Amino acid sequence: MSEKKTKDNQKLSRRGFLKTSGGAALAGIAAGSFFSVTPKAFGSGMPEKWDEQFDVVIVGSGFAGLAAAIEAKQAGSSVLVLEKMRVPGGNSIINGGVFAVAGCQKQKDQGIEDSPELMLSDMLKAGLNLNHVNLAKMVAEKSRQAVEWTQSLGVEYKESVVHLGGHSVPRSWSTHNSSGSAIVQKQLEKVKSLGVEIRLQSFLTSIIQDSEGRVAGVKIHERYRYPDETTGTVKHIKAKNALVLASGGFSADKYFRTLQNPTLTEKVDTTNQPGATAEVLLEALRIGATPVQISWIQLGPWTSPDEKGMGTGYVFNAMAGFVEGVMVDPETGKRFINELADRKIRSDAILKTGHPAVTIADSKGIGGVHNLDRSLEKGVVKKFDTLEALAAEYKIPAQELKETVETWNSYVKNGKDQDFDRYMQKDQKPIETGPFYACRCWPKVHHTMGGLQINENSQVIGLNRKPIAGLYAAGEVAGGIHGAVRLGSCAVTDCIVFGRIAGQNAAKA
Repeated sequence: MSEKKTKDNQKLSRRGFLKTSGGAALAGIAAGSFFSVTPKAFGSGMPEKWDEQFDVVIVGSGFAGLAAAIEAKQAGSSVLVLEKMRVPGGNSIINGGVFAVAGCQKQKDQGIEDSPELMLSDMLKAGLNLNHVNLAKMVAEKSRQAVEWTQSLGVEYKESVVHLGGHSVPRSWSTHNSSGSAIVQKQLEKVKSLGVEIRLQSFLTSIIQDSEGRVAGVKIHERYRYPDETTGTVKHIKAKNALVLASGGFSADKYFRTLQNPTLTEKVDTTNQPGATAEVLLEALRIGATPVQISWIQLGPWTSPDEKGMGTGYVFNAMAGFVEGVMVDPETGKRFINELADRKIRSDAILKTGHPAVTIADSKGIGGVHNLDRSLEKGVVKKFDTLEALAAEYKIPAQELKETVETWNSYVKNGKDQDFDRYMQKDQKPIETGPFYACRCWPKVHHTMGGLQINENSQVIGLNRKPIAGLYAAGEVAGGIHGAVRLGSCAVTDCIVFGRIAGQNAAKA
């Protein structure tokens, strides 16, 4: 064979691969036990007859999926929401219920100066400037509109705003019950009132395209029993206008996440519910969606090794230890990082010590810990009459711990953290009034920043740099918005902003 013919065949082979498989190998794709990777040509999966049809089909019933459902239905579309688990809500319903909002009245009432520009700057700094700026900017600019939309559904928030790590100022609204369930439940009520069906135990196995490459519908297993992908009845559902993917991230997919980051083995716990796996992401990549930053996986620095999953101790660490108290290395009794740095900086610092850190707060610093009694009952947070007793429990050098607290108290008095330049709250109080409380910290896999490339209209972008007709995505399944690190409370904002956009545009696709 001539050299010219060989090169021509190679070109044809590459084009055929990109057309039929979506370039899945570019992402190092493997789906674990869910399904094998096989090429798909346009139109090859079209059924002879659709079992059902809706204008808009949505995969996922968390913040983004429900926002999309509400908007699409209100725009006049017939809508079906598919959820693979037995209950709706995904990770959203166990989310901490904090919502980043820039330049709001709550901040003004507390004398806090903020703006969408500052929020965007914080997002880019944490994201190591890997963020797709056009998308991150939309999250910041539409944050106020997004939270007001949830209020229109009846979601209630606490009066004050809280300060989460990586943010320059306090800007995070907290739901009345400090849980994402407060948002999800109101979304579910609205969805029900609109007559939108949420079909549980519905596992997506294929995204179906027509002969022109437009997304036409989905193949699912109805009455699926997680995690057995062989269960359920096969159905083909047509999406006349569009399909919206709002399936979340893959923090609980131990196989796939370890492919992206080999250090995140099955020995590393996750905060996510077990259904947070990669199969929908992989199916979109298989039909030609462009992968973005899939190996960027975030660990939460505030989780406790003394309980499984998200647990309860994270509230103490996030709302008391990091904000009102200090975090120390138990071997030295010293602080070792800015407790309000972004999640990656704190997680990396804790991991570098090789053992869990300990956060400490006093009786005046625990006001924001709504579940303190539960955490004390579980033994995740512990209570002590003196700092000496606390030091003895965690084998911390007592004198060094006392010196660390005294030094911190002097910084509070002077209004400046001389060691790590941590932000001082408007009413920052010293650690001096017993009883004292403590909790251990050890990072767990929390959020996957990477996912599908989308544009400002929530359209999924293909490997040909053009939108895949009839396909939209929102929430954690979409990549690029947060870059290397997502700031706490920006996920809810992201999901609501782009979920609404996806629903609005899918309805008129």
